[in-house]
Amino acid sequence: MTLEGKVALVAGATRGAGRGIAVELGAAGATVYVTGRTTRERQSEYRRSSETIEETAELVTAAGGKGIAVPTDHLVSAEVKALVDRIRAEQGRLDILVNDVWGGELLFEWDKPVWEHDLENGLRLLRLGIDTHLITAHHALPLLIEEPGGLLVEVTDGTAEYNADHYRLSPFYDLAKVAVNRMAWAHAKDLEKHGATAMSITPGWLRSEMMLEHFGVKEENWQDATKNVPHFVISETPRFVGRAVAALAADSNRARFNGQSLSSGGLAKVYGFTDLDGSQPDAWRYIVEVQEAGLSADATGYR
Repeated sequence: MTLEGKVALVAGATRGAGRGIAVELGAAGATVYVTGRTTRERQSEYRRSSETIEETAELVTAAGGKGIAVPTDHLVSAEVKALVDRIRAEQGRLDILVNDVWGGELLFEWDKPVWEHDLENGLRLLRLGIDTHLITAHHALPLLIEEPGGLLVEVTDGTAEYNADHYRLSPFYDLAKVAVNRMAWAHAKDLEKHGATAMSITPGWLRSEMMLEHFGVKEENWQDATKNVPHFVISETPRFVGRAVAALAADSNRARFNGQSLSSGGLAKVYGFTDLDGSQPDAWRYIVEVQEAGLSADATGYR
């Protein structure tokens, strides 16, 4: 699998899934522009100076690609336009757009109806989870469709099938994550007329930097967290969804997925890639068949 000569933009690549996707695109040989609001000189409201877009770019380059960090607030249209103008000037093309912009973990309140949830936080969550994706698509897709074969991947939480009949934490979070799946479906209708494809993708239970920190573990000893959170046994690294996106990008027949809602675990079965430990965690099937069924945590047959 090679993406040499391909140019990608991973919007929202400071940490988590975005970083994992950027690194795996780099490992396949792509030039990857990575964006976010946390740099070595400036932090977002997350106050996580340990993760920066410069570091992500360096990881992309170390993996075998070329990483280029561009500080960007994807709620600011002028900044996104300047980003795309720069890609056009430096590369003359854009082959892959990954919309992974988020930033709402500190804003949603679990299991609270709309009248109890902080309104300003909820509305900002929607702007971060939906408006950013639309603003980025508005500016970047004209470059992506200049040559046939472009790929847009919208990153969300939960497949369309799962989200259709599961309440996702709060009305604001629920709407943000459901909307991204529908957004990818809508973009697919427009992009297929230009020989491009769009789909949404969700990781499973992601062992992001923030999740590992929350459970008081590191990637090296993540299994220790299963003592208190047994179903964490199905979790996956950010590189797993990264390999899913890289496999899609390298697949000349990916148009068969146009408009669909996909998952890292599902695509692993299609393409045969594995997580860093050699496993293929199928989190969304596990969640329904084991966790929600009230069974004891056991990932046998699910990874």
